[in-house]
Amino acid sequence: MDDTTADPVTQRIAARVRQLRADAALSLDVLAAASGVSRSALSLIERAQSSPTAVVLDRIAVALGVPLASLFDGRASPAPASPLARRAEQPVWRDPASGYVRRAVSPVGFPSPIQIVEVEFPPGAQVAYEAALRDRTVHQQLWVLRGRIDFTVGSQTHHLAQGDCLALQLDQPNRFHNHTRQPARYAVVLVAEPAAPAARR
Repeated sequence: MDDTTADPVTQRIAARVRQLRADAALSLDVLAAASGVSRSALSLIERAQSSPTAVVLDRIAVALGVPLASLFDGRASPAPASPLARRAEQPVWRDPASGYVRRAVSPVGFPSPIQIVEVEFPPGAQVAYEAALRDRTVHQQLWVLRGRIDFTVGSQTHHLAQGDCLALQLDQPNRFHNHTRQPARYAVVLVAEPAAPAARR
């Protein structure tokens, strides 16, 4: 798989990781050390030759100082971003580990601090994000649209049913778990405050 054969979302992730790493003036070796993802794996991801899991992408995002959703942003073409995202145009990505399906609802590349994501979570699936952003505050609201989800942040587990909405800051490890035999669907709304000035590397 390369940039010419990878699906559009994989290409977008590759381009965003390359761009964000360049913006931070980080070498592959430095990003590998900061994220715990090997240099070879990072190289494959940046060339769209690998389909990384959500957990791996989260480690990369934390090391780059951005929310996970930022790795799915950015446009494949230089055309100005539209403020309208028709459902048929919204990028869809499947986590190869858990099977959950992520839809980027917000217009891709449009300059807004708000990002909306829709997730279809399979029965029995779970995803744990062990890292947390340290240099910026990310506000998140999790709204269950169908089914049930257990969401653990830090040491506290919230049992969420259809219609429930949980507001929190993403400053601790967290885990999503669908312990039922039915798929769940939920929406995540994210707002990231500007990053604190970075120390010279």
